[in-house]
Amino acid sequence: MFISFTFTRHSTAAALTQHSITSYFFFSFYFSVLTMMLRDHAHGWSLLFLAAVISDVHLQRNDHSVPPASEFTSEVQIYRPVMHPSEAVPPIGTYTLKNLVGKPCIKATMGAEYIVIEKKKTWYFNLDPSRVTAGGYCGKEAAVLSLTLPDNTASLQFTFKKEENIFYVDKVTVHVSPLPVCQGCANKTYSGLVVDDKLFAAATGQSFKCKSENLLLMSSELRIKLVRLQMQAFNLTRGQYGKGVECWADFSKRAIPIIVGATVVGLFLIAVLTFLFIRDRHRREGYDSL
Repeated sequence: MFISFTFTRHSTAAALTQHSITSYFFFSFYFSVLTMMLRDHAHGWSLLFLAAVISDVHLQRNDHSVPPASEFTSEVQIYRPVMHPSEAVPPIGTYTLKNLVGKPCIKATMGAEYIVIEKKKTWYFNLDPSRVTAGGYCGKEAAVLSLTLPDNTASLQFTFKKEENIFYVDKVTVHVSPLPVCQGCANKTYSGLVVDDKLFAAATGQSFKCKSENLLLMSSELRIKLVRLQMQAFNLTRGQYGKGVECWADFSKRAIPIIVGATVVGLFLIAVLTFLFIRDRHRREGYDSL
């Protein structure tokens, strides 16, 4: 802190009186003490003491010194998801949850998109893996993976169950508290729950894998779309996925073209064989007439 001193010495045109001389030495003494304090890095309390004793010394603070306390205060920034009117491909993230001994018990890879319906309009928000905190707990027959955004403004939670030689998800819970999606719209939290007997099921030691989109209807106002989904719970060898179990949507996309192609080829062969049979029959009838 820079400090400048302004002092005024009262004098007259006449010679200094004995009182003036005494005041002069008094001032010189305290000025010397002040110089020593500044040299020894004395604190502001000493300066205030001298200012109180020497009435002709005025302390002035430089404008570039420590700012007032109000300049140190700042508003707490709270993260809020921002909904968008257009859809975008959600980024893919991989999330791992470990048990108390440090072994992975749940691993999940996915992209997640929140779809909000407000005032007959659809709004979208993609879960950002770089902002997600993975939590939950690991048990022998039940486990939970919870993906949470800062300030708990959005979450996506999967509850896993283990039954004999398979695992599956029996509950999905979700919520999002975005900025108002439109002018005049109030702050609102959208939440929902899906309970399914055996969602994303796979054999123990294997992983559920689905390249197709999985759309979950959480409530009348909220949906969740999961893309490039792969997950495994309870048995993870060295933290790696086991053999992927193909979802029905992927199987259908792969199998239906094959089935359709085989059907077309079969119909074509039947038509050819029928044509050859009919032609051969006409030839035989011609020979018989001769």
